[in-house]
Amino acid sequence: MFKRLRESIEAYKEYDVAARSGIEVLLLYSGLHATINHRMAHWFYRHRRYFIARLISQMSRFFTGIEIHPGAKIGRRLVIDHGAGVVIGETTEIGDNVLIYQNVTLGGTGKDTGKRHPTICDNVMVGCGARVLGPIVIGENCKIAANAVVLKDLPPNSTAAGVPAKVVRVAGEKVSVEEKLDHIHTPNPMDELYSRIEALEKRLAAYEREGRETFPEEKRER
Repeated sequence: MFKRLRESIEAYKEYDVAARSGIEVLLLYSGLHATINHRMAHWFYRHRRYFIARLISQMSRFFTGIEIHPGAKIGRRLVIDHGAGVVIGETTEIGDNVLIYQNVTLGGTGKDTGKRHPTICDNVMVGCGARVLGPIVIGENCKIAANAVVLKDLPPNSTAAGVPAKVVRVAGEKVSVEEKLDHIHTPNPMDELYSRIEALEKRLAAYEREGRETFPEEKRER
């Protein structure tokens, strides 16, 4: 238990440059508190003490703003950075060395039974606001950009972005976009829509100017 706690503290210090000491992480980091509480809740869940398990998880949600169902399986050195608004469903499985930012949902689609939530393999980064939904598998070393909505499996070593998410890089090689993407730089589909509307408005204005210039001449010829 204490070995895993020490590992988690070191992981927070590695990922978060703002972490000044292990004592600060232990006392003040809500993501670590949520993980510790979950491990207790999960123990009761595995021993079929469901009410106590849910009581611990709901109290943890109240104090940390992070909701982890006691049935979720979590590996070692999980880092939940900032943490507010994170939701992790009952049948979620998370591997080792996973980094999750705020407002992430590892949830279900409402269409599945049994295994309803995603499996996150080792060394995965999930950007803030991302939604990973359904019994899908996110391969090792994947990166999911901020606000992405992932509904399909991702191959290992890939980067996904967009709504719905598409693979834009595999093993560092670009797949479908030119610009470099990470959990900060996420394509906004509204930008393209606005640019198209602006182009159409310019063309319409040009046609209207052309019509005003030619119509009097056509009228005189008649």
